[in-house]
Amino acid sequence: MAAEFLSVHPQNPEPRKINKVVEIVQRGGVVIYPTDTIYGIGCDLLNRRAVERLCLIVDIKPNKLDLSFICHDLSHIAQYVKRIDTPVFKILKKKLPGPFTFVFESSSRVPKILGVNKKTVGIRIPNHPIPLAIVQLLDNPLITSSIKDDDEIKEYTTDPEEIYEDFKHKVDLVIDGGVGGNIPSTVVDFTNDVPQIIRQGLGDFEA
Repeated sequence: MAAEFLSVHPQNPEPRKINKVVEIVQRGGVVIYPTDTIYGIGCDLLNRRAVERLCLIVDIKPNKLDLSFICHDLSHIAQYVKRIDTPVFKILKKKLPGPFTFVFESSSRVPKILGVNKKTVGIRIPNHPIPLAIVQLLDNPLITSSIKDDDEIKEYTTDPEEIYEDFKHKVDLVIDGGVGGNIPSTVVDFTNDVPQIIRQGLGDFEA
């Protein structure tokens, strides 16, 4: 059965539509949604079967799992990372929500959830109402990956209808939140004493 294509207002997501998305995610569904950077694909972090399915769709082996978690606020993040020092917390407070993925040492909870000895975790709080509304209602993070394009010129697909055509037989739902961006998040590694930018994307970390 083909996935559902659901138009959601990008600034003021309709609660009944967010409810529908969360119901699908709670049942183990894999969904595609806009973020403040590019379109993402994800599922409930706490649903092992859904995570395995996500890995199949994006062609990642579970033991090589290198996906990010979308959280809804800083207190949510604290459950999944080993430690956030006060100076780092101040940086996060200043930069989030925003177009960043911050890499930390994972807490002991993460390997238990995923069944994989995952030592680091990428954390995102995107500055976009749709994914934030989903994770707030779900009350679990979404484990997420980017929607990449096979085209050699454009790395990321920005048109939700095009994304739907590519994924309608692989996922359960595609959210149309308008045209997406084509620049990914800036990735900053906080696992050492000095933060290190490991991918420059949309977010300006130095500012």
